[in-house]
Amino acid sequence: MDRYLLGRTYGPMGAVLTTTMIAFLMERLLRSLDLLAQSSDGFTYLVELMVNLAPHYLGLVLPVGFFIALFVVVNRLNTDSEIDAMQASGMSLGRISAPFIGLGLVLMILSLLLYGFVQPYSRYGYRMVLHAAENAGWSGQVKPRAIFSPDPSLILTAEGADPTGEILDRVFIRRLAPSGQEVVFTASTAEIRRNQDGRSATLILRDGQQLSTSPNGTPGLLTFTSLTLRLPLVPPARLLRHRGIGEETELTLVELANRGFGAEPPALPRQTLLAELYSRLARAIVLPLMPLLAVPFGLTAKRVESRAAFAIAGILLFVFQVSLLFGQGMADKAALPAAIAIGVPFAGFAAIAIATFVSSQRSPGENPVNRLTEWVSDGFQNLSGRIRRPWFAR
Repeated sequence: MDRYLLGRTYGPMGAVLTTTMIAFLMERLLRSLDLLAQSSDGFTYLVELMVNLAPHYLGLVLPVGFFIALFVVVNRLNTDSEIDAMQASGMSLGRISAPFIGLGLVLMILSLLLYGFVQPYSRYGYRMVLHAAENAGWSGQVKPRAIFSPDPSLILTAEGADPTGEILDRVFIRRLAPSGQEVVFTASTAEIRRNQDGRSATLILRDGQQLSTSPNGTPGLLTFTSLTLRLPLVPPARLLRHRGIGEETELTLVELANRGFGAEPPALPRQTLLAELYSRLARAIVLPLMPLLAVPFGLTAKRVESRAAFAIAGILLFVFQVSLLFGQGMADKAALPAAIAIGVPFAGFAAIAIATFVSSQRSPGENPVNRLTEWVSDGFQNLSGRIRRPWFAR
């Protein structure tokens, strides 16, 4: 029976985790495409960003994915009356929930490793890749439709380029002189040649125009057959700071504990370090409590619409996550001790989960939030009826 229940859980949980992570990764990577397109190693940076972002988003969606999978499984078992058959055979609600709680304990251990050791290094790795992409420098090659700015006073873009990035088509250049004078160049074709000094490149523009403004604001237009410009090459920037310097999210659980409880004054505020430590522990320890909330809500969904029960559960999870973030902010500002700022939301969520499960054991389908769920369900039905009713019948 345990294998049967767990087997029905893996599919929904894997589907939720996979689809949600892919959506998050695509959204983040799309925001980075403009930056990556300027580098000749853009694909390499893209792969490295995905690898380093995966642990972060896995930790973000794991509690939600686990809860949704449990809710879906219990709701299906309850709708098909399999829960009734199990209870008729002598299995209590606690025994039915046992494999889910065991799975939560396994996920808790994995989460401690993920939150405590994998994510800090992946966060720093992500910043390293992003820093390398932002400061990779300009080697004198141009990609089509990418915007380059070798220095603050120069912007260069081209509609087309050959595979080497040295022969360009339909070029646009905007340059600002130290005096504030603006000069715009356009050319049908151009060629880039690296100079022997390794610090500059020569850009040969052909069949173009130069638009400039004088200090008094008078515009001037010059048509040319060939024009040569000297462009600076951008060297790579200095190295990124060491891991954990000014960022508590890049510290492991052991490092947070050592600096938070250590005798030596840490570089970051002690309560900030402890709030980060307690928050990670709370997010991991809450996983075995998820079945205590998901199972009763899944049983409640048989009497009322499942979307109402799911909405209430989603609100509880959202409030819990936001409360942890709010508590970290309060501890960071020294408004509350970290133990209280993080402990109160965790204790509140644990109390609701335990109370809901205990009441459901006495009477399956009945729990402290059952009336609220029915009220939300009635609200959904009334709203749906008003939307579907023709305007002239209202």
